[in-house]
Amino acid sequence: MSIIKYAMLNVPVAVKSIQKEIETLQSFWQPHLNRHDYEGGWDVVSFRSPGGGLNTLAEPVNNEAYMDTPLLDHCPAVRSLLKSLQCEKLSARLLNLQAGAIIKEHNDKELYFEKGEARLHFPLITNPFVEFFLDNDRLQMQEGSCWYINANLPHRLANKGSSNRIHLVVDCKVNDWLAELFSKDCIQKSELSNSEVFLRDKNAILQTIGNLRSMPGGTAAELADELERQLKAAENGID
Repeated sequence: MSIIKYAMLNVPVAVKSIQKEIETLQSFWQPHLNRHDYEGGWDVVSFRSPGGGLNTLAEPVNNEAYMDTPLLDHCPAVRSLLKSLQCEKLSARLLNLQAGAIIKEHNDKELYFEKGEARLHFPLITNPFVEFFLDNDRLQMQEGSCWYINANLPHRLANKGSSNRIHLVVDCKVNDWLAELFSKDCIQKSELSNSEVFLRDKNAILQTIGNLRSMPGGTAAELADELERQLKAAENGID
């Protein structure tokens, strides 16, 4: 099965209304906690967080549930946008990469559509000098659009402009509604082919084949044979 790298989705965004709401949040920005991943200013405002606290955490600690934060009550346009996403929402945050700042190349393990979670980016304030690279593909995200990115792939970002770059970033659980959105309402989409997927994970696949070969029984051997066949096909450029 192919893996989606990124997709531009047909989700309406009341970008002007949300921009006005952002202006009221100036005192609530906090520095992003992952300080080793960036240089310059990278700030966060949380609308949904573990336990509903006004913190910069995107992942729960001690199994806390994701909840709306008090700021969402003051931003009806943001609330309306989140409500329009007919799937379970995990974290929802404004991320502000200030002028001159960079985010170093990294990946967010296991955060991608095929694993059951999707990260959606809603560009709200940006400039032409923002450089966002996902797996070395440059994505030009315009204000008011909606983009899915496979955050499990390496990505990096630099704001080379003279103004801030602010996105609403929402992590969602994949359900039938979201899957249909991806299948029907993609304006633009890029995928990794079967060959690319196998070659990218070649070492892990070879290890899996070795483990299967060490197991007793014909079923494990058949699975190892099939993985070897698919890996060989990938190396020969056959999907």
